[in-house]
Amino acid sequence: MTEPTGRRERKKAQTRQSLADAALDLFLEHGYDQVGVKDVAEAADVSVTTLFKHFSGKEALVFDQEDDIEAALVAAVRERTPGTSIPQALREHLLLAQTQFAVHTADPRFADFTRMVQETPALRDYTHRMWTRHETALARAIAEAVAAPEDDVSCAALARFALEARGLILRHPEPRRAADEAFALLEHGWAASHPGT
Repeated sequence: MTEPTGRRERKKAQTRQSLADAALDLFLEHGYDQVGVKDVAEAADVSVTTLFKHFSGKEALVFDQEDDIEAALVAAVRERTPGTSIPQALREHLLLAQTQFAVHTADPRFADFTRMVQETPALRDYTHRMWTRHETALARAIAEAVAAPEDDVSCAALARFALEARGLILRHPEPRRAADEAFALLEHGWAASHPGT
């Protein structure tokens, strides 16, 4: 008898969550570079093969909700409230987006998690690549929102600059102030080329 799809999907989700939780606990306790994928698999009581069925690599274990990032970026543009410009919507989204990682800002481990990411070159690089690979989808959503051609350079530029600004914002001691200043520049340029959007 075959297992119902709902149950199978729940089991896969539970395994994925167990792996992500085990990885985070081990990384925070011992340091990212001191923990291998075999250690994570053993802690979650699964094989390394099973781990790789759920995660593409060690870095992906840290950012277990990566699949949602692109959808959320596109939604920030498409579902913005009336009267909110695209740069304003992206600014707000990027300020909130740090909660899309393994640790929510309300979690007492958030500061340790953030420090680990910032102090580990492999994780810093992965984070940057993770965000910027969504540039094309974001540029398309922006172009669609302003009825511009899909390959519009100003839409692509806004997408790129907004995603790159994220790194500056996170590294700044006052992220909200950094976001205000970076997006003020984007807002003025965007308003000049696309009034009212």
